[in-house]
Amino acid sequence: MDFCPRCGTMLVLAKEKRSKMSLLFSCRRCKYRRRAVGLMPAIFKTVNHSPRRSVAIIGKAEQKLQTFPTVRIQCYKCGNRLAYTWVVQTRDLEQSSTQFFRCTKCSYTFRENS
Repeated sequence: MDFCPRCGTMLVLAKEKRSKMSLLFSCRRCKYRRRAVGLMPAIFKTVNHSPRRSVAIIGKAEQKLQTFPTVRIQCYKCGNRLAYTWVVQTRDLEQSSTQFFRCTKCSYTFRENS
């Protein structure tokens, strides 16, 4: 980390506009500039991602992974006594939250009767 000799502000690393391979330390306050000697220009490699790469695709194997906590409650459909649980605020903030359950055996989803 270097600081400007004129004003003491931290110098930032930037590319020189005239040359793609040249790096500069520059001050944002007083515009002081000096060449960065001995630094690799590879740190400024730009990666352009297509919009397609930013979409996460979840396969069938990943869908089967369950990271929810489990509770002991009887499923109304198959009688299994273990279910995943999560809480959702489905109404106004003044109202209480709704607790949902999903059976670990048949994947039937139901909510707590309150």
